[in-house]
Amino acid sequence: MVEGKTTQTPTGKNNHMVGKEEHIASPLQSEVQLNGPNLDRANSSVLDESPGFSNQNVGESGCQRLDRLENNSRTVKGAKIIGQDNEALGHILLPLKKWSKGSQNICSDQDVPDSNQSLRILSNLVAAGAFNSSGRIDELIRELLVFTGSVITMKSSEVTDMIAKNFSITKILLDNGGSCTSSSYLSHWVEFVEIYSQVVTSNNDASGRVLYESSACITVMLSRVTQVLRSSPQISGQETMNETANRILDHAKTSGLVDHLCVCLATSGSSLISGSSNMLRAASEACRAVWSLINALDILFIKKSAILFPINALRSHSLHRMEVMDHEQGPLDKADSTKIVDAITRAFLRSKAVQVAIYYCFHQRLESAMNCCLQLLSRCCVHNGIVPALLCGLPSSLPVTTVSGGGDGTIVSEIFTVLSLCSSSVNKDIHSVEPNNVKNKLTNPSALVRHSCLVLAVIAQCLKSTGRNSAIFMLTSSPKKQLARLSVLAHHISSDDKIKASIQPQSASAMLALASILSLESGALVESPISEIAMPLIPRTSTLSDHLRFSSGNENELDPCNFSGKLSYWQGVRDGCVGLLDTRLKWGGPLAVQQLCASGIPLLLMGLLGNDVSNASHGNDHLNDKVGLSPIGVVWTISSLCHCLSGGALTYRQILIRNEHIKLISNLICDVHIKLVKCWIGPCGGRAGVRDLINAVIDLLAFPFVALQNAPGLLSATASVSSGFLLNIGSPGQRVCMQDKDIVKAIEEDMGKYIKILVEVGVPGIILRCLDHMELNDLGRPVAFLAKMVCHRPLAIQLVSKGLLDPNRMRKLFDCSGPKEVTLDALMIISDLARMDKGFYEYIKGASILEFLKDFLSHEDPNMRAKACSALGNMCRHSAYFYSSLATHQIVGILIERCSDPDKRTRKFACFAIGNAAYHNDLLYEELRRSIPQLANLLQMAEEDKTKANAAGALSNLVRNSDKLCEDIVSKGAVQSLLQLISDCAVSALNPSRNDSAIESPLKIALFSLAKMCAHPLCREFIRSSPLFPVIGRLQQSPESSIAKYASVIISKVAEP
Repeated sequence: MVEGKTTQTPTGKNNHMVGKEEHIASPLQSEVQLNGPNLDRANSSVLDESPGFSNQNVGESGCQRLDRLENNSRTVKGAKIIGQDNEALGHILLPLKKWSKGSQNICSDQDVPDSNQSLRILSNLVAAGAFNSSGRIDELIRELLVFTGSVITMKSSEVTDMIAKNFSITKILLDNGGSCTSSSYLSHWVEFVEIYSQVVTSNNDASGRVLYESSACITVMLSRVTQVLRSSPQISGQETMNETANRILDHAKTSGLVDHLCVCLATSGSSLISGSSNMLRAASEACRAVWSLINALDILFIKKSAILFPINALRSHSLHRMEVMDHEQGPLDKADSTKIVDAITRAFLRSKAVQVAIYYCFHQRLESAMNCCLQLLSRCCVHNGIVPALLCGLPSSLPVTTVSGGGDGTIVSEIFTVLSLCSSSVNKDIHSVEPNNVKNKLTNPSALVRHSCLVLAVIAQCLKSTGRNSAIFMLTSSPKKQLARLSVLAHHISSDDKIKASIQPQSASAMLALASILSLESGALVESPISEIAMPLIPRTSTLSDHLRFSSGNENELDPCNFSGKLSYWQGVRDGCVGLLDTRLKWGGPLAVQQLCASGIPLLLMGLLGNDVSNASHGNDHLNDKVGLSPIGVVWTISSLCHCLSGGALTYRQILIRNEHIKLISNLICDVHIKLVKCWIGPCGGRAGVRDLINAVIDLLAFPFVALQNAPGLLSATASVSSGFLLNIGSPGQRVCMQDKDIVKAIEEDMGKYIKILVEVGVPGIILRCLDHMELNDLGRPVAFLAKMVCHRPLAIQLVSKGLLDPNRMRKLFDCSGPKEVTLDALMIISDLARMDKGFYEYIKGASILEFLKDFLSHEDPNMRAKACSALGNMCRHSAYFYSSLATHQIVGILIERCSDPDKRTRKFACFAIGNAAYHNDLLYEELRRSIPQLANLLQMAEEDKTKANAAGALSNLVRNSDKLCEDIVSKGAVQSLLQLISDCAVSALNPSRNDSAIESPLKIALFSLAKMCAHPLCREFIRSSPLFPVIGRLQQSPESSIAKYASVIISKVAEP
């Protein structure tokens, strides 16, 4: 909104004051604010019909009469008498009318002085409040506009000066008396916009006064329209409010007015670049006019359509929600104001002169202009992500690594300066401030602070959404400036601590700015000292707790979007508080977590997320946002809860081991809420907002899985350590196992109950649906969570039943153009499902993934090759279900090649896969024949024990189902390699006191394999004749019973004929 409606006028020449009565300070004589007195309309009925003004001749000369009228107009009494005298007014207007009668080219030398004198008299009259009839004021405005239209194209410094005076008078009449609801006001508007289009293209005004005064008239008229719209009741359907106001706005949208205002800004900026400050006030008025138009259009829009935060729309069955769901479009997307913002944003990005004009608007320190510029910049930042970088003086595109921003000469620097200037004015009596102290001449410093903080918050949030993860982009690299800027925000947070009844907009905005700037540090690649500077400035735990409990503030604020719970259309009153909570939890360590948990913060945060406002009255949906959490506030709240989980077993159980809490949290990523966030045009909206929301919820829900997976000795025997690794990075669950064994114990004890809750709420299916709302590059954390859940049978069953293995979904996850982590976790999902139960084989086959697995066997990344081998091995673990498919897709040959892979893990899992491919029958024996020398070779190399065990087991399986390969087993050295391996391990097996690793060595598998081979005569004969055979006899004396047993079996079988 435009704060206040005061307009300043330029300084003119002083006129000699006569008489002993109260004198009038004409707006053409001194710089005054034009909040004229209330008009007394009691005696004006006779003039209300706009009668026109008489031009009767009188006995005295015209000049003499004008002199007498000017003298009389210098007192309030005289001015008011003249104001009621139609004949006198007609004489005053006569010199001006001459210009409109086609005689301007033959005007005498006296016409300009006479016209100037007429304008001086009119100036005195409006300053005295002499006109109290709307009809008379409308008629005066019409006459002045006719005069202006007649002389606007004339190139004369004297005429230019008259035009400026004329606009100044017109401005006061429009502001103080013109009836915005009358049809004549629309006529004035249309005529004035036409005149304005000529003003902005004229180069006759070196002083800038004409451009300033004319722009001020536009501002005044739009401000009057705004006042009318704001005072009108809420409407719906086809109703309209004030027809004149609507038609003025319609004309403003179609007449090119915004383009004219952009030209004004560009002209002013060019003048400022050249070194002249004459156009500075014109730039300020152009900004006010633009914001007045946007504000009026916004008010008109929200009277018809509520703008709800997504979390509130989720619980509302309002028309707003249905429109978003039907059209996949946010409410402000279709607002007329958005088109205006788009035009201004394009002008700002395209023109250096426009940027300079807006920058210098802050230099003038005119309160109303600064308020308008701040709100305008907020809208431009949200509309286009390049604008925030420009305001900080940053390059428009990434990568940006070493560049700092916000230095001297940037708009961000000016905004911080404004905040500093406001520091001594906030909460002070304006009359107690020294009159010469410019920075304290603020009528409403709190509003200026609020808008300054909100634009800083938007800039920070937009920077973060584009990957700029460092606060130095706004604070500069200077520690001194960093401290000063963060300190001024902290000052405005605490400046109204004495007010304990509700959240104050100024404090809430400052919290939001501080939290948003500090959030830039959370994703920084390198550490910075900013966290050390900022931590002492973050309010204490008790203060933050109090703010969360306060009511949402004053619902009667003049700001049209500052309904209860809102700071702006897209910023909630509690966003900053939960943002600072999240920062304190991240940076404060275990002590900060314990303090916050002790103060009851976790349940309070859950209460905010679960606030049910569905019983709010229909037609007043904007009142539903009392919780005060925009999408970014919701993400910060969830993140804070996640950090609180490490605060103790009690807190963990209070938050996660409750069905209603899991239902509430998972509902935040339901299809409806995700769609609402996706359509949200403010910070943390769109696809990036959907990603942040889903990731935050997943981090919270995955906490127990991460904690147990990282706790030593607690990992399930069937769980894969590698699954969902991305979730482990930076997770509070990863750190908790090192800090509090009691929490780990509680998590372990309640894991079954937690999994049951997840199944009952349907979390697996909800996470699966989230994949459909995200870009491939954003799937890392959701797929990592799926990989962790798959390790638990109840969750795995529900995931598969909800379509986890849908061919289209698996094709998306195996798309190599996506993040490597997604593909690796997808491979782990297949591997873990196949290992868990053969019942999943049918679904895995239906996923149509064998061609992908075949390609991954030859992937350049060894992790891909290893996990593909592991998956194929587990797909052959329980039955021969996939044997024919492996043959059809010609996968076996590639698996054999992987036995000599450069990567040791790939070799290990290739042996595992080959062993399982031979286990159930001899269908693949012929293809597997080539693997024998590879496996035999691995037994003799410096491989991991597990690799040798897998190779030995594979050789055993190659003779398990028939003797097809016995000849190759002997001739290719497989039996000899097994005997040599047994011989090498025998010393350890016979002397466990010297080395207790015999149990974990490949010896047992090698003996088992050799025992299987003894079932075939060819193999028995080779074993019996081997010089190493006596070693097996000695192993019958091994203290390890299984080793002794296998050795005895071999001896017994070899003895057979």
